[in-house]
Amino acid sequence: MDAFYASVELLRYPQLRGLPVVIGGGRRRVDDLLERLRQTYPDREWGPDTLDRIPVDFFPRLQDYAGRGVATTATYEARQSGVGSAMGLMKAAALCPQAILLPVDFEEVRRISRLFKSTITEIAPVMEDRGVDEVYIDFTQVPGGQREGGRVLARLIQKSIHQATGLTCSIGVAPNKLIAKMASEFNKPAGISIVLPDDLERLIWPLPCRKINGVGPKADEKLKAHGIQTIGELAARERDWLVATFGRSYGAWLHDAAWGRDDRPVVTESEPVSMSRETTFERDLHAVRDREALGAIFTRLCEQVAADLQRKGYAGRTIGIKLTYTDFQKVTRDLTIEQATADAAAIRRAAGQCLKRVDLRQRIRLLGVRVGKLSRPGESTAASAAEPETGWLF
Repeated sequence: MDAFYASVELLRYPQLRGLPVVIGGGRRRVDDLLERLRQTYPDREWGPDTLDRIPVDFFPRLQDYAGRGVATTATYEARQSGVGSAMGLMKAAALCPQAILLPVDFEEVRRISRLFKSTITEIAPVMEDRGVDEVYIDFTQVPGGQREGGRVLARLIQKSIHQATGLTCSIGVAPNKLIAKMASEFNKPAGISIVLPDDLERLIWPLPCRKINGVGPKADEKLKAHGIQTIGELAARERDWLVATFGRSYGAWLHDAAWGRDDRPVVTESEPVSMSRETTFERDLHAVRDREALGAIFTRLCEQVAADLQRKGYAGRTIGIKLTYTDFQKVTRDLTIEQATADAAAIRRAAGQCLKRVDLRQRIRLLGVRVGKLSRPGESTAASAAEPETGWLF
């Protein structure tokens, strides 16, 4: 989906289309917005059905933001100034001070996410859910799916999603998930990009290695240190050299990725590895001087994770915490209990034990709670015993 969180808000505020808009900094509170509107414009009637009449000057500007929040997403007009997802809002304000700042409406985002996905499965039922705004589709067996290399079906999906939600999406069509992911970024917004096997050298090899989903900043820096900037340069390296330099598994994967090889199937159902919640504080908190505030946040995180587990029908045995100190040093601790739980009080007790094992003399900027080794009630947890103790799903 194209700039999904921002696009959801533009459905509500069409008067902001074409303007730089950044989403982030908090959750949407409709009642607070309406109260401010009534105070500012007391001669008008305000309600959920009149939001499209709000004057543009009423909306807060990014330049007035002060805090630790991050950008969830931004419209393409804001991205032209360098604003990107996961960027600190203070940094974003320096790049695009005139941008309008809107909070996230998670409930509406989830509703539209479910709607666009159900629209897809009516056309192509083999779909892998990859989060709130992205999916993989296997349309090998969809009637007419191969017409014009898949373009006909891609157009149908775009049209159907737009009719159902009012939003646009970009689609990459390729022989496998790895290349399709890259292709989906070629012609945003509302684009369709088709990469055939013979297009690898022309369309994929000129791209920087970071465009490969799975090449992170550290791996990219190491590649650059060896003079490898593009995927084509990566493909030119011998497999044995990559294995010797990056390790047997990752080195072999880099070689396959550079040559466009990916045999992962589209998985229609998968079990979550863990569930977690975290928050970055508006100001750094100290375990002693801010004990009451920190305790309340800690309890809320445990309650949120418990609610997530209960809503999705899971319980977990490994309870963990994550801290980020003022100096950005990260620390994690976890504890495995005998019986799987989805109870907020039990999660908090175990997470509290984890907190006792970290240095609480430093001020804290971020706190997270995680539950892993998941199982469903009545299901043996032995199958999940090999789950790694790292990894946070946000």
